Parts: sequence; structure tokens; C-alpha cells
Amino acid sequence: MNTKLTLRMDEFLIESAKEYSARTGKSLSRIVADFFRVIIEEKLEEEYQITPIVKSLSGILKESSLDEIDYKKHLEEKYL
Repeated sequence: MNTKLTLRMDEFLIESAKEYSARTGKSLSRIVADFFRVIIEEKLEEEYQITPIVKSLSGILKESSLDEIDYKKHLEEKYL
């Protein structure tokens, strides 16, 4: 559901936004909505930020042929 939002801004900023809108073919509402989405995504990234160590491990086993059976075998050898 779309709801109306009134924004008060500097006149130069409004004119610049209108020019950008005309150049890109996007409405001002669409531009503002896209900006809000970017803000939300940045906030989500901050909340669920991956630590550098985890980032370095990401994809490390992509080319590996290991599967669940191998993992179970490893656990049996380690703990039994």
C-alpha cells in the first residue's frame, strides 16, 4: 500500500532532484523510495555483518568433493 509523504527541502536540492528525475526517467517518488531501500539494506548489513575470519573462509570448500558422509566419518574418528 502506498502512502503519501511530504518532504521539506532546500529549493536548490529539489530542483536538482527534478532535473535528475527528468534525465533518468524516474519519478521523484521512485528515487526517494530507492534511497530508503539503500538505507534499509545498509542497516541490515550492519546488523548482520560477517567477521573478517568468516569472510576469508567463505567459499573455501566450493570445489571440494566432501559431503555429509565424510563429515560423519571425521566425527566418528575424532570422538570414538
